[in-house]
Amino acid sequence: MKSRFPDEMELLSTSVDETFRIGRIIGERAAPGTVVALIGELGAGKTLLTQGMAAGLDVPGTYYVTSPTFTLINEYPGRIPLYHFDVYRLSGSVDLEDLGYEDYFFGDGLVAIEWAEKVMDSLPESTLFIRIKRLDEDTRKISLSCNADSTVLNRLKKALEEGGCR
Repeated sequence: MKSRFPDEMELLSTSVDETFRIGRIIGERAAPGTVVALIGELGAGKTLLTQGMAAGLDVPGTYYVTSPTFTLINEYPGRIPLYHFDVYRLSGSVDLEDLGYEDYFFGDGLVAIEWAEKVMDSLPESTLFIRIKRLDEDTRKISLSCNADSTVLNRLKKALEEGGCR
C-alpha cells in the first residue's frame, strides 16, 4: 500500500522484543481518544504491537492481550482503557455501526484496530496508522504515519528514537 501521508516514520524491528518495545512506547505516550490503525498481513505482529501498547498503558499483567477475532472487541483496564478491535471478520465500515464504534473512537481510551484497512472510511482524521511488513522470520518494517496532526507523530518519533528504536 503506497503511503498517502506527507510525514512518515519507518522503523526496522529485528526481534519480538523490539516490536513489543515500540508498542510499549506508543502506549506510554497515548492520550485518551488515541486511535491506532494496524495494517499488515497475518503474522506481521499487529497483536504483539498491541500487547506492547497494553504494557505502556499499565494494563495489569493478569490480563493476557489476545486478538479479539471472534469477539471483535476486547477491553483492558489501564492508565487509560485499551479497546482492542479486530475487524477481520467485518465486511466493511457499515458493520462498525452495530458495535457502537464512535463511543470508542471518541472516548476515554486508546483504540487499537487490527485489519484497519477494512474500515478506513470510518477512522478519525487524527488516526495514527501503523503498517507492519514482515521481511523475514524476525524482521519487520514498521511505518508510522498520521494524516492530520504531525506534532503527534513528531513527539512519537522523538520518544521512539530516545527508546533506541530506529
